[in-house]
Amino acid sequence: MMEEIEELQEILRNDPYDFQARRSLSIALLDGGFCEEAKKNLIFLVRTFPENAELRYNLGIAYEKLKSYDKAEKAYKQAIEISPELDFYYNLGLTHIEQKKYNEAIEVLKKVIEKEKDDSNTYFNLGLAYFKKEEYDSALEYFQKTIELNQDDLFAHFYIGNIFKIEGLTDFAIDEFNKVLIIAPDYSWAYFNLGAIAYKNGDTENALYYLKNTIEFNPHDIQAYGIMTKIYIKQERFMEALELINEAIDRNPQNGDLYYNYAQIFKHQNDLANYQSTLKTAINNHETLTLYPLETLKKELKKLNKHIKEITPKENE
Repeated sequence: MMEEIEELQEILRNDPYDFQARRSLSIALLDGGFCEEAKKNLIFLVRTFPENAELRYNLGIAYEKLKSYDKAEKAYKQAIEISPELDFYYNLGLTHIEQKKYNEAIEVLKKVIEKEKDDSNTYFNLGLAYFKKEEYDSALEYFQKTIELNQDDLFAHFYIGNIFKIEGLTDFAIDEFNKVLIIAPDYSWAYFNLGAIAYKNGDTENALYYLKNTIEFNPHDIQAYGIMTKIYIKQERFMEALELINEAIDRNPQNGDLYYNYAQIFKHQNDLANYQSTLKTAINNHETLTLYPLETLKKELKKLNKHIKEITPKENE
């Protein structure tokens, strides 16, 4: 890849107006992940050949990879105006999903399956759009169609598992998450969901098993650490809880959620000084709080400070 890019760049140094070389370079840069450089070349080409739909489509891909979704949308729509190709509609649909324009995504993607009735990717993304809208019956229909066309689509199985989990169909959810792990044994989110279900059902042994696997494959899963900490605290396995959180903080320094979990261990050990200290640290790292509201932590600290003051002997009494 790099050799091809260097060769094309050398051609352009000798002849900056070799448009075919510039176009090939743009595609090679996109494929190599050099999206900013690809974008610059494609903008130049689009200005030179404004009626070339393929160039506008490639520019849309560059913007999409750079997460400039509004500009990607504009480029795809311009490409469609020139030549309504299915690939252009498909990428526009994906961009709408990223923009949370789910109704527009559904409208566009349905145009694709009208012509490509066996395109499992389009069915999946239709399912995703409906899932994001929380229209789970429609989402389930499209995810199941995805699997009919591609039974190894792990993401379709995963989302079906989530729908069953949301709807309280636990056994069906477990079955789907296990199917995900057959396809991808290192998929941490499947382990996490199985662990969360086991925890909810009071099956702490299996919960710990699945959550340990979650962390093995994704050491940054803060929710997994949180549930495991709760289990260890309930079982009064405080040393294991402390070891777990220390390990988690080493991997995720300055994470407010983890410091709050840390504080709860000291709370249950009645270690008020460390409870107070780690609770303050959690609040100081409030920008990384995702599981616990900041105001709740502030109220807890205020209550703790009051309690410490009440039990601390006054001097000179």
